[in-house]
Amino acid sequence: MLRNTYTSKVFNDPVYGFINIPDRLSLEIIDHPHFQRLRRIKQLGLTHLVYPGAINTRFHHALGAMHLMNEALKVLLAKGHKISDLDRRAASMAILLHDIGHGPFSHALEHSIVQGITHEHLSLLFMEFFKERDPELFETALKIFKNEHPLPFLHQLVSGQLDMDRMDYLMRDSFYTGVSEGVIGSQRIIKMLDLHENQLVVEEKGIYSVEKFLVARRIMYWQVYLHKTVVAAEFMLVKVLSRAKELYRNGIKPDCTPALKLFLENDFKLEDFVADPKLLNQFAKLDDYDIHAAIKTWQDCDDYVLRDLSTRMVNRKLFRIVIRKHPFNTTEKEFIKQELKSKLSISEAELEYYLLTGTLENNAYLAKGSGIMIKRKNGSLEKAEQVADNLNLSALAKPVKKYFMAFPKEIDDSFITQI
Repeated sequence: MLRNTYTSKVFNDPVYGFINIPDRLSLEIIDHPHFQRLRRIKQLGLTHLVYPGAINTRFHHALGAMHLMNEALKVLLAKGHKISDLDRRAASMAILLHDIGHGPFSHALEHSIVQGITHEHLSLLFMEFFKERDPELFETALKIFKNEHPLPFLHQLVSGQLDMDRMDYLMRDSFYTGVSEGVIGSQRIIKMLDLHENQLVVEEKGIYSVEKFLVARRIMYWQVYLHKTVVAAEFMLVKVLSRAKELYRNGIKPDCTPALKLFLENDFKLEDFVADPKLLNQFAKLDDYDIHAAIKTWQDCDDYVLRDLSTRMVNRKLFRIVIRKHPFNTTEKEFIKQELKSKLSISEAELEYYLLTGTLENNAYLAKGSGIMIKRKNGSLEKAEQVADNLNLSALAKPVKKYFMAFPKEIDDSFITQI
């Protein structure tokens, strides 16, 4: 137990410098094993296979987002808006815990370890778990997280078009990947934040910083988050876990850690987590290390598919991936399938592990509904894309969709057009 007298705690963050932990309870949560687990979960999944420096963690990100939240609330208070101490602390706690529900490798395995359960669902369960420490505070944090609080701007700061989550991960991921296009003026944007009828708005003179933020987000998605090699690696990892789970269903149990074994043996649903609080504790034992250990071990297992895919992952022998703007036709897919059967000697049933198809979508800015509102000097409000001097924001409001097909590099793809 911590002493009742709170002694200020400071973290030295590579992006923002010194970060202050606002109160004793926040430090108590950060020190809890469930939160410390985030040190062992990479923020960017398998992106380090492309950008070697991309080894920043969810722990980094959570502290950074909390720091930005506290800075934003200070700005709004300084502009005369009334925010109670309870709401301020609850908003800080909501952003601190917004990603605590992430499983190993973050988004890469979101629906592989537990299917049909998002990390947001699990984050809510973790907040419920901590609730007994300060029921009123955590109840308020839950309302903010679920957008049920009477002050909607608090939720917008946690999860919105211009939230502290996005602001931190763009800055942080840019820093660790070395992709300078992701650098944004977070301090400038925060200084320009204001409220109108309890909705978050940006002062007119902040429009250029908003434009840069949205452009940076679009570029970071294509250059980092949806980089073709990252996509290939992460879908391969999904297939590794999928094969292991199939083997467990058939009574074949490749070695792995007890925590991972539990989730390979069972198909838990959200109601299972709600009915059995101990299950959340088991999930909290999972991190990247469980997956790394399993894949290294599975290089020597008896099953060909699991052994082959695991060996490819460990040695970075990743699939070739083709990305283009129009779907792949049946002829192209059938050719690849026949090549796979011939060159890898795999069955029809095993093709799903070696021919990966899907779509990639880049939505830098959703103008419909709750877009970013700009507050003119005369007090009127307009959407950001209407205020912008150029066509950047109008173009960014249109989602971009691409199609991909990935398969082992042993297969010839010269006949597939990549346009």
